[in-house]
Amino acid sequence: MQMRREGERMGNYNSILNLQKLVFDRIEFDRKGFKNTQELKFELQVQIGLNEDDTYKVTLVLKGTKQDEYNIDISLSGFFRVEGQVEDKTVQDLIKKNAVAILMPYLRSELTLLTAQPDTDSVVLPPFNINKMFGN
Repeated sequence: MQMRREGERMGNYNSILNLQKLVFDRIEFDRKGFKNTQELKFELQVQIGLNEDDTYKVTLVLKGTKQDEYNIDISLSGFFRVEGQVEDKTVQDLIKKNAVAILMPYLRSELTLLTAQPDTDSVVLPPFNINKMFGN
């Protein structure tokens, strides 16, 4: 059901950035010991490439260590297509910021699932400011 305010015209709000496929490339949980009070330390990497078929491959890689408890490694790739004629700078912004923002909930969810193991505290990634990650 679509709702609109009185006097408002229905426009085309479809994004020109389309997610074609989403896959987890790697999911690893390596137990080192038992539950402890150490903090999970992690790093997040973003890799962006353009394929021959004009799709952009955006990969998020999260590597984390909770000392003496576990190591975790998650790699998630999304394949995106940009529809229509758009300036290169706009395309780069869409891929860097919007594609990463689209993938982030999947990464966040997988980390929570993997850390919801017996004798482990479940981890929920905090929200990230994607614009700040890539600099305004």
